[in-house]
Amino acid sequence: MPAFVLYGDSFLVRQRIVSLESEHGADALLDANRHRMQGNQVSPQELLGVCQALPFLDTMRLVSVEGLLATAESRSGGGRGRRGGGASDGRWQPLVDAIPQMPDTTLLFLTDGALNANNPLLRSMRPVSSVEEMTSPRGEQLARWIKETAEAKGAAISPPAIRFMADLVGSDLWTLEQELEKLSLYSSGREIGESDVRLMVSQVREASIFEAVDAMIDGRPQVALKLLAQLRDDGREPLYIIAMVERQLRLLALARDSIERRVPQNELKRTLGTSSDFVVRKTMDQARRHSWEDIAWRYDRLLEADLSIKQGRVDPDLALELLVGDAVPRR
Repeated sequence: MPAFVLYGDSFLVRQRIVSLESEHGADALLDANRHRMQGNQVSPQELLGVCQALPFLDTMRLVSVEGLLATAESRSGGGRGRRGGGASDGRWQPLVDAIPQMPDTTLLFLTDGALNANNPLLRSMRPVSSVEEMTSPRGEQLARWIKETAEAKGAAISPPAIRFMADLVGSDLWTLEQELEKLSLYSSGREIGESDVRLMVSQVREASIFEAVDAMIDGRPQVALKLLAQLRDDGREPLYIIAMVERQLRLLALARDSIERRVPQNELKRTLGTSSDFVVRKTMDQARRHSWEDIAWRYDRLLEADLSIKQGRVDPDLALELLVGDAVPRR
């Protein structure tokens, strides 16, 4: 049986594993013949022992190791740090040497996230295994993925709805798949439209928070109250809404800092801790319109409102209204 190295987008890696298991007839194995290990916890001797063992009352043995190749990337090389001795010290060379002699009944998966092209273990594995990089789709590829995933669930989706979903969720395929599942059930045979996405997709609430924070800092309390009232109508508690506003103000501060430090565009998602193109674009646009002083002043008012609620000094709904109505002082 072959060995596979699959790395990149976790959703696509998982899909590929399911496909390969089915292709090799390994989707109905006994639990005794399924082994899942963590690369930073398993030793070469332990892994080799499992891979070289014959299956028990089955036609094959499936061995999956997650995160092994990442241990080969040192901090100095720009990758993930090694834990307990990495693969770059040669300790995993016996595995590389053993793969061509492994029993035909062993199916080995080495899975990981994004890897450096110079990863030494990745280079060593290429001659003895099938190596596939699963890259997250972008642009037209992402639009095609959304369309095909919806169709696989028995639903059609309009181009505006596709664009809106891609804009809101970005290339987070796990979230997109879950939201398309909901939309396909909700649409019940008709084409999924942009209005359905606005109604059903959870990220739409983030759009309301962006607009509400804008209105709060800009001194437009009526607009902010209307937007936050919609969240209250959805059953969201004031403390939850305040937490969402706090998160957006924190992102806003990080974005403002990124602008001043001139952080490259391709690093903004990591800096802001999000996979959504929508969140990055809206937060950066918002940060350009508001000063550090305005952001800090609003954040202080938010902390005061949160504390007053938790100490029982102010009713939660009243505290939220006071927070929204408290205009940023102009300098």
